[in-house]
Amino acid sequence: MKQWVGVLARLIVGLVDIAAGISKFPDPAGNVRQVRAFQILPESVVPTVGHALPTVEILIGGMLLLGLLTRSFAVLATLFFVAFIIGIASAWARGLEINCGCFGSHGVPANPQRQYAIDIARDIGLVICSLWLVIWPRTRLALDNLLFPHHHERLADGEGSEEAVEV
Repeated sequence: MKQWVGVLARLIVGLVDIAAGISKFPDPAGNVRQVRAFQILPESVVPTVGHALPTVEILIGGMLLLGLLTRSFAVLATLFFVAFIIGIASAWARGLEINCGCFGSHGVPANPQRQYAIDIARDIGLVICSLWLVIWPRTRLALDNLLFPHHHERLADGEGSEEAVEV
């Protein structure tokens, strides 16, 4: 059962990351503005973060969808979502009225305070999915099973037992 929950977690986090990355890709200048709007990072790194973020999100999402190096990319996804939660909470606490930029650079929402709560709740859910994959990275329908067959054989032999899914 855990392996199928893991597949669902991989699909959720992978698709959200890919959608977020793709939505940011057409507007690199907007991404930089969004990162700058949080007023957290030093100006010297804002352009690099703004430009790199879409590519990194697509990479993490793609690797999770494929089930390739799942634990490593789930750790990265967890760290990203925690950073996003901290950034949004910081903007909210400081009374900034900005768009989180999670799915591209759109205008400020009509009710930014309500939107911050929604964005944080979404990201907490994504952290939970990512942490599931950190703890139980072995899932069905994953390339990890083909590339690391000794783990796959243990899965097949144990068919879901705790001992069989330990990495």
